Amino acid sequence: MIIVILPQHLRTLAGVGREVELRVEALVTPRAILDALEARYPVLRGTIRDQGSQQRRAFVRFFACGQDWSHEPPDAPLPDDVVQGKEPFMVVGAMAGG
Repeated sequence: MIIVILPQHLRTLAGVGREVELRVEALVTPRAILDALEARYPVLRGTIRDQGSQQRRAFVRFFACGQDWSHEPPDAPLPDDVVQGKEPFMVVGAMAGG
């Protein structure tokens, strides 16, 4: 199972807790995780990535194993620790300013 951590506003929208567990049958990539997340919680469609272009929203970042995956290709395989459920895939709402 893949563990996904969502920011508070998306947790509230989806009606879930801090962590969501997802089963991803294909190669585990950011795109596969987001596809599974949006399939399970349709209310999140369009909140993390644009529905038409599938591009990440400007103020949303992705992290895995302490690394920023926001600018990596969406079909890049994620680290084994994420695939095995040892580390979460984090969706983070980025903020500007101080």
